[in-house]
Amino acid sequence: MPRSRWSRCTTTLAALVGAAVVLTGGATAAHAEPSVAEIEAQIDRDWNKLEPVIEQVNSVREQLAARRRQADALGKQIAPLQARVDAALGQVGGLAADAYKGDNLSTVNALLGSRSPSELVSGLEMLDRFAHHQQEQVHDIAELRDELAAKKKPLDAMVADLSRTEAQLAAKKKQIDAEIARLQKLRLKVYGNGGGGKLRPAPCPSGYPGGAAGVAVKFACAQIGKIYVWGAAGPDHFDCSGLTMAAWAKAGVSLPHNARQQHDVTKRVSRAELRAGDLVFYYGDLHHVGMYVGDGWVVHASQSGKPITMKRYDDGDINSYGRPG
Repeated sequence: MPRSRWSRCTTTLAALVGAAVVLTGGATAAHAEPSVAEIEAQIDRDWNKLEPVIEQVNSVREQLAARRRQADALGKQIAPLQARVDAALGQVGGLAADAYKGDNLSTVNALLGSRSPSELVSGLEMLDRFAHHQQEQVHDIAELRDELAAKKKPLDAMVADLSRTEAQLAAKKKQIDAEIARLQKLRLKVYGNGGGGKLRPAPCPSGYPGGAAGVAVKFACAQIGKIYVWGAAGPDHFDCSGLTMAAWAKAGVSLPHNARQQHDVTKRVSRAELRAGDLVFYYGDLHHVGMYVGDGWVVHASQSGKPITMKRYDDGDINSYGRPG
């Protein structure tokens, strides 16, 4: 990514961190006990303001991961050069130690005590070659040092950018988590007292998944109360696979209008991996499917003439779990 584009990303995130998400606080109804519908309407309004912030954070996080990989790759490229510089500096240290111990001085004293001019000339030539060799070593080491510094400069700048952005992400995540907790507390205020009724006995969804799964699960929850009609896929009536197909279509994911076929085109996941938006398939012949909405609940269109409702996910003969997308 070009430097200017990355800078715009970090600047955008910094602006998000600096400005609190503008959300309504407290129930909007005039009476002390807002209805479930009023609470849901308020949460939807607040969520629609929060979700774009979450998606922006997700985007920056992906860019951050790519930059971190670039930094790691550059660090690996520099590592051999760093080792050469370290070894060369060790040689310089050896030369300095020799000089400190007086080895060169002893050589000069020996030359001055030469018995003949020819010995003196020969010794001076040897000393000159030794000094020249030392100069070449120091020069080579200086070049290595400068090369390392030049290559490390962009890496150091990149690491500094990463550190700042990671701190901004941490601050934004904390803000988002606090807002989600506030919305969840608001929901539990009514659902904890059984305010959802028989069709919606618990918050739907139980949490706030982002991305395509978030779109699909919110759509499925919004259909609660509509009547099952065989072969229907909305907008007023659904059958079991019609509901899950329409929900994921809302998120841009195409599924067939058939429970078994939906099983065949989705990724198998385990119970431990199950998350909101996943599909729960029932019975050996895979003739029924519902959408998991979190906390042990599914939304499903059960039988002809009955309304779409929530039930415990394990209330039935589970075949398997599938993840669209």
